[in-house]
Amino acid sequence: MMKKYKREPMPKPMRLTLDYFYVILGSFFIAFAFNLFLLPNNIASGGIAGISTITKEVFGWEPAFVQAGLNIPLFLAGIVILGANFGLKSFIGTLALPFFVYLTKDFEPATLNPLLASIFGGIGVGTGLGIVFKGRASTGGIDVAAQILHKFTSLSLGLSIAIIDGTIVTTSAFVFSIEQALYALIGLFVTSKTIDLVQVGFNTSKNVMIITNHVDEVQKAILKDVDRGVTVLNGVGGYTKESRNVIMCVVEKSEFTKLTQIVKNIDPKAFVVAMTAAEVFGEGFNST
Repeated sequence: MMKKYKREPMPKPMRLTLDYFYVILGSFFIAFAFNLFLLPNNIASGGIAGISTITKEVFGWEPAFVQAGLNIPLFLAGIVILGANFGLKSFIGTLALPFFVYLTKDFEPATLNPLLASIFGGIGVGTGLGIVFKGRASTGGIDVAAQILHKFTSLSLGLSIAIIDGTIVTTSAFVFSIEQALYALIGLFVTSKTIDLVQVGFNTSKNVMIITNHVDEVQKAILKDVDRGVTVLNGVGGYTKESRNVIMCVVEKSEFTKLTQIVKNIDPKAFVVAMTAAEVFGEGFNST
């Protein structure tokens, strides 16, 4: 039987140090991807970085200075207008990103193929943002602007971000070309997916719901043979109106086949529903 070990919580000073490390490392990843992929190919895939790409083309302004000149005032405006405590970590991210952009500005482009640049630039930016978010911080910029727009309008936060990023991408179509704007949309999509992947990871679990007439037998078999805990929920049939117990169990993907086989052996007529479960933490599962 596989032994499950309980992970002890990380001491607060170590957790804080790790958070700052994440912010610095993530900011470097974003800057690295920006200068090696996005900027050389004129891909303005949203955010302050996208604005700095456009202003470099139109006015010749140094992107690092543009990013610092927009990020810092937006961060301060967020504190004044939103009354939010963005924290020292986010302020460091606000400063670190333009610093690393300036530090890496003379790096040679990794590719001048805009499709490759949008994909790998999106991966790099998404990786960096995901790492920063794991440090429970942000790099300021468009997120703050979207929160301010959300506060003074009836628009949702998600729609506010979409409007701002959409405006930047649309502007890039006029400054560069429609084709470059389409590449920017690819970069935005890849970035969002990569952020999810960095935060959730590859090892997503399965949340399994089991409806069976042999609740006790299935429950005991799961506890014994899969070594996973279960929760028995009270349910009512929508058609029959009969009370039914529902077994809920979260397992690793590698354990799912074994679980379903156990259920089928006990009750071939059992109704089983499996859903992907992300960010599972607690005893028997990894947590950050």
